Amino acid sequence: MLKGLGGLGDMAGMMKKAQEMQGKMAQLQEDMASLMVEGSSGAGLVKATCTAKGELKTLDIDPSIFNGDDKEVVEDLILAAIKDAQTKASERAQQEMAKLTEGLGLPADMKLPF
Repeated sequence: MLKGLGGLGDMAGMMKKAQEMQGKMAQLQEDMASLMVEGSSGAGLVKATCTAKGELKTLDIDPSIFNGDDKEVVEDLILAAIKDAQTKASERAQQEMAKLTEGLGLPADMKLPF
């Protein structure tokens, strides 16, 4: 159909792929809001759950760690669990993005969105 237009045929194909990628990116962003990951610390005494976007959703603390003398330890465990969950969320987001770029024939290590 566009054979006589030289490189414009390739441009039309690229535009179509760009539109597909835009739609898939929007869907991925929506999906990452519902993908949950859990981080923990203190051998599971503190657990934090967040979305693949890194939004903290729940925090579960085993009551056995509450002792007035251990305030700093409890705070450290809470922070560690949240950081663990956020790290896992970031890793999960990168995995999902790699699946998207692979399906479009883009390099797996390509950082999206730009």
